[in-house]
Amino acid sequence: MSAVIYVHGMWMPGVEMVFLKHHLLKHHGFDGRLFSYPSVRGTLDENAALLDEYVREHADGELLHLVGHSLGGVLLLRMLALNPEAPVHRAVCIGSPLSGSRAAIDLSRHGWGKTILGKTVAGGVVGEPASEWSANVTARYEVGIIAGTVAAGMGRLVTSFDGPSDGTVAVAETELPGAKDHLCVALSHSALVLSKAVGDQVAAFLEHGEFLRD
Repeated sequence: MSAVIYVHGMWMPGVEMVFLKHHLLKHHGFDGRLFSYPSVRGTLDENAALLDEYVREHADGELLHLVGHSLGGVLLLRMLALNPEAPVHRAVCIGSPLSGSRAAIDLSRHGWGKTILGKTVAGGVVGEPASEWSANVTARYEVGIIAGTVAAGMGRLVTSFDGPSDGTVAVAETELPGAKDHLCVALSHSALVLSKAVGDQVAAFLEHGEFLRD
């Protein structure tokens, strides 16, 4: 069974992905590794290069899966866009702003906001979102997307959402043309990676290329 590389979100060192990593190993047999990157200091393409290097170091002749939370989903798509021969089979983006982010755009209008958001968000969310440059990714790789619908997150402090959201990213902002599957779950942004149900859904997509439905 292919191993999984987990890519954390903005401001996070990767510890928030530990539960998901443990769940997929214990209940679904997926070995996993945590990739860490400087989300504030590094640009989108610089961090994509680091991820590409990390993937190739751990592929060991086999295809890997990628799972990213929030900004991590944008980053993994950028890596695949820049490296179309990367040894990757499937990818899952969880609560990721793939079509831009109103919260990030509103925050970036302030000098202090732009500073704390950092360079990766500036390049892959505020500037040109993944929906504008990822056509070659969805044509080559199977991408699954999980979005939350419980509006309890920091995004509500800086903006208002049209339609359902996870409190940080709107469901509409998680959509990506060409994605293999898209699933909404009743969880907030942070809770998405702490949920056994989400872990089971991630495993289902990595195994079969589609999420579980009743």
